[in-house]
Amino acid sequence: MTNTPGLYERATATAAPFDALWDISGGRTFFCGPLYYNANHQHGAPVFLAGLYGKFRLKIAGSDWLSCRTAVIPAGVWHELDVGGDPLAVFYIEPTIAGVEALLPLIRDTRSVNGALVGNGGEIAFMRDLYEYRYSPNWTAQPLADLLDFSKRRSQADRIDPRISQIVEFLFAQGDDLTSVITLAANVGLSASRLQHLFSQQIGVPFRRYRSWNRMRQAIQEVIKGHNFTTAAHATGFSDSAHFSHEFRKTFGAAPTVGLHNLARLQR
Repeated sequence: MTNTPGLYERATATAAPFDALWDISGGRTFFCGPLYYNANHQHGAPVFLAGLYGKFRLKIAGSDWLSCRTAVIPAGVWHELDVGGDPLAVFYIEPTIAGVEALLPLIRDTRSVNGALVGNGGEIAFMRDLYEYRYSPNWTAQPLADLLDFSKRRSQADRIDPRISQIVEFLFAQGDDLTSVITLAANVGLSASRLQHLFSQQIGVPFRRYRSWNRMRQAIQEVIKGHNFTTAAHATGFSDSAHFSHEFRKTFGAAPTVGLHNLARLQR
């Protein structure tokens, strides 16, 4: 990977330890901050998890609670988290960037559990440095891009069907404009039923679930910009902040105040 001056050097946390860092850039979504209990939920994109200062508890649907330091969870896999208030790194990648295979080089000493991969090692120090450097005016997302590029080169990532990729890119570019599935399918030469089957097969979640995930990413971006929950909700197609909070719980298993409240306050 290409080094970015400063950010790859060991950082010292000099500010309050319990607030969150968010970065949503292109096809990457990165959260790093304290979490407590996240009820059973599933994501619309694969995710890499890393306990920054110790192990966390993870329960994959159909398994008992596990204690691990890292995990890779594909899109659509139901899981619960019990982190106890410690900081956790959460790194999602979208299908236009790569599949779950691109996250596998980030985790080590692994075992498979009901469709997920749990480990005791991996890119932990890297994620911890990003978190501890979060107050620097020179903080940049470039190291995340470098890490992902490095990981993709080491993985055997398969490209998704270009028709599905085209639809995902459209959602990214246009936001959630509620274009019908029939219209989207026709635009790429598919029937609506074939599109939905192929989408679930390749992305790991149904089209409707991924569309909700995409809208949630956009709402979080609005909060990152400094907007309150109500403004962010209205800007991204939610009827009000209560609707946004309800969907946030469905997506992440916890209220938005856990990961976004301090961030919103700091950026106003």
